[in-house]
Amino acid sequence: MPLDEASTRLADVREKIARAAQLAGRASDSIELIAVSKLHGAAAIQPLLDAGQRVFGENRVQEATAKWPALRETADVALHLIGQLQSNKAEEAVALFDAIHSVDRPSLVTALARAMDKAGRRPPCFVQVNVGDEPQKGGCLVADLPDLLAGARAADLPIAGLMCIPPADVEAAPYFALLAKLARDHGVDDLSMGMSSDYETAVTIGASHVRVGTALFGARA
Repeated sequence: MPLDEASTRLADVREKIARAAQLAGRASDSIELIAVSKLHGAAAIQPLLDAGQRVFGENRVQEATAKWPALRETADVALHLIGQLQSNKAEEAVALFDAIHSVDRPSLVTALARAMDKAGRRPPCFVQVNVGDEPQKGGCLVADLPDLLAGARAADLPIAGLMCIPPADVEAAPYFALLAKLARDHGVDDLSMGMSSDYETAVTIGASHVRVGTALFGARA
C-alpha cells in the first residue's frame, strides 16, 4: 500500500471517529484507534507507521513475535493482543504486548498473574465478554463476569476494562450497550469494542478503544 493511500485511509477513519465522538459529546482524543495488523506483513504495516499510526493489534503471539521486533526499531509502537490467548503463551504475551484484550477464564488470569510477577511488567488487561452467548467465540459468559473480575483483581491483574465482539450480521448497538452497562455495573472504565463495520456506532456508545483492520489495510486477499 503506497504512503498516500495509507495516509488517506488513516485520515478517513480518524475523521469518522471524531464525527461520531462529537455526536456523542465526547472528546475524540479519548478514543484509541488500534490498527489491526493480523495477517499483514511488514510491507503493509510500514506505510501506516509512516503515516503516523502508532497503536496496532495482533491476534496471535507467534505472528507478532515474528514481525514486530524489526518494525519496532523504526517507530515507538504500542502493541495490543486482541485475539484468544492460550495460557502457555502468557509469558510471551506479557513480554511483547502493551495491552491484552482477551482475558476470559480463571486459568488465564492465573497464568498472566504469574507471568507478570516474573517479568516485573503489568500490561493493562481487558476482560472479554461473550455478549452474544456464542459457543464458537471466546469470552466469558455474562453470568460469569463478576467472579472472573473478582479473581482478576485478587490476582492483581491490572483490569483496564471490558472487550466484546458482537455476533456477525446483526445490529451491533445493543451488544455495545450491554458491554457499556456491564462496565458501569462493575466499576471498570474502558471499553474495547467496534471494528471496521461498526466502530462509529461503538464510539457513540462509549468505546475507548476501536479495533479497525479492513478500513485501514483494505480487504485481505
